Amino acid sequence: MQVAILGNSGSGKSTLARWLSQQSGVPSLDLDSIAWVQNEVALLRPAEEAERDVRSFCEKNSSWIIEGCYANLIRQSFQFRPTLIFLNPGEAACRANCQSRPWESHKYGSKDEQDRHLAYLLKWVSDYYTLQGDLSLAGHRACFDHYPGMKQEFVDRLEFESPGHGLPSGLDFGRE
Repeated sequence: MQVAILGNSGSGKSTLARWLSQQSGVPSLDLDSIAWVQNEVALLRPAEEAERDVRSFCEKNSSWIIEGCYANLIRQSFQFRPTLIFLNPGEAACRANCQSRPWESHKYGSKDEQDRHLAYLLKWVSDYYTLQGDLSLAGHRACFDHYPGMKQEFVDRLEFESPGHGLPSGLDFGRE
C-alpha cells in the first residue's frame, strides 16, 4: 500500500492517514512534520530539503502513507505510483473539523497554544479557496488532475467504522 492524501486543513487527511495506518500497520508521514521548521508553526523549511525527506521516506518503506496540504511534497511521491486521495469536503466541513480537532502534540506545546493559532488556521482554511499555488484548491486540483495513476476525490466527509471493519465507504484502492 502506497497512499498520498491531499487536501485543505481540516479536510480529514490526518484522520484518514491515522486510520489507514492503524488498520494496516503501514508507516505514515504527516507532511507538516517535514515542511515546517521544528517548533516554529508556519515557518516553512526550504522546499528542496522537505522534498528530499519525502523521497527518502518513500524509498525506505515499501508501503507507506503520506498526508498533507503541500502539493509540491505530494508530487515527490508520484514516482512511486501511489493511490492519490484528494479530500475536498468544502469550507464549512473543514472549518468545523479545525474547530473540533484534538490537541496536535507534534505541532504545539499545549492545547492552549494550539487554540491561540485557531484564528490563523481558520483564515488559512477560507483563503484556500481563492489563493493560487501549491497550498490552494487550485494547486491541489492541478496536482490531482494531472496525476495519471490511481486516484479518488471525496467531496463528502469519510465515515470511519471501528478498526477491523474495512475501508471507509467509497474508498477503493483497486481502480484507476
